[in-house]
Amino acid sequence: MAPENQPSTGPPTFNEENYHIWDIKMKAYLKALNLWDVFELGEPSIHPLRVNAIPNEIKKYDELVTRSPRALTCIYSSNTDVMFTSIMTCETAKKAWDKLKEEFEGNNRVKFVRLLALKREFEVLKMKDLDSVKEYSSKLMEIVSQIRILGETFPDQKVVEKIMVSLPNKFE
Repeated sequence: MAPENQPSTGPPTFNEENYHIWDIKMKAYLKALNLWDVFELGEPSIHPLRVNAIPNEIKKYDELVTRSPRALTCIYSSNTDVMFTSIMTCETAKKAWDKLKEEFEGNNRVKFVRLLALKREFEVLKMKDLDSVKEYSSKLMEIVSQIRILGETFPDQKVVEKIMVSLPNKFE
């Protein structure tokens, strides 16, 4: 059984698909383990333990010394074997995280182009006569979810307006 305030399952698995969903789940997992700052800030500087350290200082020192290896283990174990081979040479958790992010999310320009494409897809999507309202709204929400995953705010009101404006005449 997992210690109190710790996840009871292992890290989410990443297998080259749905990077953005894995990213969100993995961040939550790492935050639950109090390890996210290792990925965000990189390796902390650890000062040597003084000779006459008290047990509380020793405990804190041991925690600091093991945080980076635990963080690296989390990211290694969250990847399939195929994905692991692309990050296995990374010596720090931050380097491994950044490498996956660069490869699967792309840089800001790639994200911007992807956002534009999704927004265009949202704007040009029309409900077909054979589509049900549920099918059409599901298609729209899938596009909206991808836009939101990329960090763009997208109000629900805009989705409702799109549905109302693009309904075929038979729904008037």
